[in-house]
Amino acid sequence: MGMNGSQTSEPDLPIARAVELRPAQLCGELIAALEASEGRRKRRARNTTADSIGLQIKQDLLAEIVRADPDPADFEGWLVERCIAEGLSDGPLRAMALIVWEEWRLAESTGDFRHWLAAGAPSDDREVPSTKEDSTGQSR
Repeated sequence: MGMNGSQTSEPDLPIARAVELRPAQLCGELIAALEASEGRRKRRARNTTADSIGLQIKQDLLAEIVRADPDPADFEGWLVERCIAEGLSDGPLRAMALIVWEEWRLAESTGDFRHWLAAGAPSDDREVPSTKEDSTGQSR
């Protein structure tokens, strides 16, 4: 049934899903989710330099998407153009663009992923900042 009590073939959608998702909005939420990945990376016993480089490439791409705010219908083309603009050394950027595209498609198709991101991407891996005490023992 629809909101007015009449029969409808479409299910009622939550208000958050009724508003069109924009790539910039999703990418802003993905930037926040990267914090958990960074906490996990720092706790690994192995050399994580490559992880750090990949995460930085992804974070830079996400920030660029937030600034450019491409239309949802043009997002795939925007990503392709961005990779082409990178030139011959586009491999790492292309890999991250594919991941971002997959995350975009996931967010478009499932509410659970969107809700998890909108909730701040809660994770046990996120680092919790410790409070620092000054010389008198007071927390700052």
